[in-house]
Amino acid sequence: MSTPKDLRYSEEHEWVKDENGKYRIGITHFAQSELGDIVFVELPQVGDEVKSDEPFGSVESVKTVSELYAPISGKVVEVNEELEDSPELVNESPYEGAWMIVVEASDQSEIDALMSAEDYDKMTVGE
Repeated sequence: MSTPKDLRYSEEHEWVKDENGKYRIGITHFAQSELGDIVFVELPQVGDEVKSDEPFGSVESVKTVSELYAPISGKVVEVNEELEDSPELVNESPYEGAWMIVVEASDQSEIDALMSAEDYDKMTVGE
């Protein structure tokens, strides 16, 4: 699967999509493939504050439990409730159906500091 070019990426394998000043966040195809079959997703509540580079939830796979790290700081304005009943969406549709949260960013410079798809590919696949 190719890395979507219209998203930004964190070193912790989260993606960020700009939606007119709100930012949709999920984990990358690379991350879900490394984790294996996702069986549980824990996410914050609407209204919670997330802080860049700090955990905002977790995903549990048949192999391990991994924390999710916020790529940007801000207030959670939407949570993908569907993942509670269908955590397998993270494996099936990491960029569409399995978005995790939407955040109103508190610091635009954090978004600018995220990686492009090309830089993310270099980090995960090598040159």
